[in-house]
Amino acid sequence: MTLLYIEDNAQDRETATNLFSEFFSKIIVGVDGENGVHLYERYHETIDLVITNITMPRMNGIKMIQSIRKLNPEVAIIVLSSQDEAHYLTQTIEIGVDGYLLKPLHTVQLTQTLNSVLEKLHLRYENKKNSLLLKQYENITNVSSIISKTDPKGVITFVNDKFCQISGYTKEELLGKSHNVIRHPDMPKAAFRDLWKTIKDEKKTWQGIVKNRAKNGDTYYVKTTVQPILNPEGEVEEYISLRHDITAIMSDKKQLFDFLEANRLSVLILVQIEDYPILEKFYDRASVGKIEDTFGRVMLYLMPNRWGFQRVYNLENGLYAFAIDRRSCRAKKEEIHEVLEQFLLNVKEHIVKIDSIEYDISVICSFTYGIFKVFEDAKIGIDHAIQSKQSIVYADGLSGIEYDNALKNIETIHMIKTAIDTGKIISYFQPIINNVTQKIEKYESLVRLITEDGQLLTPAYFLETAKKGRYYTKITKIVLDNSFAALYKIPEASISINLSMHDIEREEITQYILALLRQHHTEAPRIIFELLESEDIKDFLMIKKFIQTVKAQGVKIAIDDFGTGYSNFERLLSYEPDILKIDGSIIKNIQHNELNQHIVETMVLFAKKQHLTTVAEFVENEAIYEIVREMGIDYSQGYYFGRPEMF
Repeated sequence: MTLLYIEDNAQDRETATNLFSEFFSKIIVGVDGENGVHLYERYHETIDLVITNITMPRMNGIKMIQSIRKLNPEVAIIVLSSQDEAHYLTQTIEIGVDGYLLKPLHTVQLTQTLNSVLEKLHLRYENKKNSLLLKQYENITNVSSIISKTDPKGVITFVNDKFCQISGYTKEELLGKSHNVIRHPDMPKAAFRDLWKTIKDEKKTWQGIVKNRAKNGDTYYVKTTVQPILNPEGEVEEYISLRHDITAIMSDKKQLFDFLEANRLSVLILVQIEDYPILEKFYDRASVGKIEDTFGRVMLYLMPNRWGFQRVYNLENGLYAFAIDRRSCRAKKEEIHEVLEQFLLNVKEHIVKIDSIEYDISVICSFTYGIFKVFEDAKIGIDHAIQSKQSIVYADGLSGIEYDNALKNIETIHMIKTAIDTGKIISYFQPIINNVTQKIEKYESLVRLITEDGQLLTPAYFLETAKKGRYYTKITKIVLDNSFAALYKIPEASISINLSMHDIEREEITQYILALLRQHHTEAPRIIFELLESEDIKDFLMIKKFIQTVKAQGVKIAIDDFGTGYSNFERLLSYEPDILKIDGSIIKNIQHNELNQHIVETMVLFAKKQHLTTVAEFVENEAIYEIVREMGIDYSQGYYFGRPEMF
């Protein structure tokens, strides 16, 4: 801090200056009152404290202090006096000095006095700073927010200009009134009960979205914060409310969620335009938007409004919602279902007309009422309605079922990750027998997972879940590594590895396969890739290119599960396969099912004409083996000859 020290006695001045130097970083020294005033005028911006003698020539300390006070009423001043100057005490009190020091000076006395004055200075500085900050906060808040204040009874005592602008009321029309003057009738009383409970009873801050109505009847939404202002005794003095206009960004979905939050027990009905993706394909986006908007505006009239629905929420993509407080609709699910049936009939009879377009709307519905996950239940209900082709679905509790499934998936993903990290993804190998020699000539590589408690799981327990996560590619790579390694354990047999069409569409997998084939190029002719057909192949040319690339290195191609699913002879031949594996679902009943026998005979005839090798899957006993051998099938695979085992 910087000290201005005024003393006319040279010896006292030198002694005190030496002592003051231990406390202040800078000392400006004056020799009399006039000199002190002059120095203060010159350095007032840097001076933090003035210490002055009283009895001095030209101008005494009292007059000097009065002059300095005119320049700065708040500067801190300490009077340094001797015992014989006590008669000046009354005057120093009147001019408001901050402290006293007696000659001769002592360190303890100086320290105590300085501490007392510095504490005052600090408080004065903090108050000034806080006042300045509060003023700035007030200014920016007043410009950016809609502000009002009320007394403890909720009577408005202050509104700013922005409050008047958005509400359309003048200050005179608002002051002395309650906020009911702008309350929208759609706002449930329960929301305001919660507000008053929070700010009045709990004396806490309340936040929420409030729907208001302006003087001209327009609706507007504000994000609202209400803060109770408490006195030192903890009693509410007033309430201050800050609001931000969010009407422009308030989507129907947000408004619906706000309603459901404010009305924890609600009836929710979701309505989905059926075959909405087809609607998007037939018309451009602008026309689809017009159809959605037009239909949304008439839905309230098409719904038998037995319970007083106030509006329709347009949730986009052909999805709409009706919502109402459960206390206003105490109907049982059968009654709601009946009303929705009439609604569907009304919709069916209605034709949406947009310019030259006439569109017959068809919809499906789901409905629910409850407290938890109301929207989630209803949305899943729509999905179920689409999948099951039902027109109306009661959806209470469906999200719980989906949640349980999600938990199972999470547990399975954890199990898969643990197995990968601990090397518990392994390969078993099932023998494939030459039907003429009954010797093992091939093995099919089959993935298995060992759980933490030692259970051995087949792919049915984990592979589909792995496909939904990021671990499927890792599992595929492990199986490929295990299969190529097995070639050296069975030097005279081939290894058959399952690949889906989607595996081939993943560049990461195909590059990994090609790298393995380069690494084990001498063994490539003993590799068979079993391809499982799929209807939703995205890149047919990529599949063909991969097959041609690996066949050029001696790899053979087998079509797995032939005879079921998406088998198409013409497309099948385009893959240039070497082997057809006849699906086990046909083979296992071949003893007693004449139709299956005829199907297999046709497949074998087709394969022989195309010079393809055939393999019968699911050969479980001797009788099945004899039948497939007599039919001319080349190989058999099944428990009759061997279960999958580790090498």
